[in-house]
Amino acid sequence: MSPLKITTRDAMTGPVLEIIGELDYASATGLREHLTTLTLRPGQRLVLDLAGMEFCDSSGITALIAARNHALAAQVDIALAAVPAHTLRVLGIVGLDQIFPLYPDSAAATRM
Repeated sequence: MSPLKITTRDAMTGPVLEIIGELDYASATGLREHLTTLTLRPGQRLVLDLAGMEFCDSSGITALIAARNHALAAQVDIALAAVPAHTLRVLGIVGLDQIFPLYPDSAAATRM
């Protein structure tokens, strides 16, 4: 098991959160808590870079939805970048691939 690690960096479009490890029942609260520390300004885009995410269960999916709700409440766009195939499959099954803008990597997600 890989513990969840979240790093934040700033891009021209707004914050980029790199999510590394497992986003599951034991760690999903960590993402939610991390979101509350962000300063979001209307018009920005919050990018969740999932390239390093190794596993995501239903609690992780719920945390992604919470991130979307947090962003929308702040009038910020949200995008997912580099979604692993197994997670992309789940997003497609539940229809969230129609809700989240998806990008191949964070560079594409942060282009203006």
